[in-house]
Amino acid sequence: MDVLLVDGLGVERHDADELPTLLKRDDALVWVDIPACDEPARSVLIEQFGFHWLAVRDCVERNHVSKFHVYADYLFVVLHAPKVGKRGHVHYVELDQFIGRNFLVTVHGPLNPAVDPAVAQLDTAAVLRRLEDGRFLPQSPFDLSHAIVSSLIRREIDLVAELAQQSGRLEQQVMLDEERDDPEAFIGKLFEIWYELLAVRTMAVHSNATYAGLAKRTRTTPETGTQLLADAADQFELVKTMADGQREFLHGVIECYQTRISTHMTIAAEKVATVSVRQNDDMRRISAWVAIVAVPTAVTGFFGQNVSFPGFGTAAGAVASAVLMVVMALVLYVAFRHKDWL
Repeated sequence: MDVLLVDGLGVERHDADELPTLLKRDDALVWVDIPACDEPARSVLIEQFGFHWLAVRDCVERNHVSKFHVYADYLFVVLHAPKVGKRGHVHYVELDQFIGRNFLVTVHGPLNPAVDPAVAQLDTAAVLRRLEDGRFLPQSPFDLSHAIVSSLIRREIDLVAELAQQSGRLEQQVMLDEERDDPEAFIGKLFEIWYELLAVRTMAVHSNATYAGLAKRTRTTPETGTQLLADAADQFELVKTMADGQREFLHGVIECYQTRISTHMTIAAEKVATVSVRQNDDMRRISAWVAIVAVPTAVTGFFGQNVSFPGFGTAAGAVASAVLMVVMALVLYVAFRHKDWL
């Protein structure tokens, strides 16, 4: 873990065993950043700081929603930042904070093995660089916490902007009718971005509720601290609004694309149906003519037998067979015409 002492001269690094002495100082701010809440870190949280076991348990276990607890002399906050993984899956990268009178403890919650541990420390590392460069000098733990949370919010806004750019490119393809090669993959891309926006919005909603609740319930918090908490809540509300607007735009693109695909499918189905009807008509006509042609074949086959029957070998027999063929053919022709098969 990193144990940092921030005073008017800048930032200094210390060992964990110096914490009891550092926490007694009223002229400096102690910042402890814990990459993972393992057993040594858990002992520091309980023994050195005396944090409630429920809050420490929340640091050890994964939390699926943002939350906060108000204790007598410190606040405990759980936040999440988005990290887009493979195939649009959005990982919830957890950041836990203990904000006290003269200290801030940041704990990076358990991570999915698929997420690079460096991702969890992007915001704390960015603020630490500002401290070391002398570009930022917090006056209180709330200043330091607000800087870290603001960095997290900027990354969320950047992600929404990136997704908006991707949405714009896909919308252009829809409007220019350039997405016909693989409609299934294209609609998958649209829904993937829509889901990522939904995940960012959900995190922003939870975080906004958390900080809005903190700003209202922390009566012992300094006025500047309350203002910073309220400002963070407003920033999360802005992220939610931006994600909502982009989701609505993307929903319109999806509806437009689905309507276009449905129209194409309907037209194609009508063409197939027309061709099928034409083929059925042709088959009926062919079948009708085959039946008519089969009559002479059947009659001549009967009268051509090498057996004796009335009229065999006589002119009357020939006339009778000819008349029979014509009559039967005419009867079939009239019947098929009546059924509109010819």
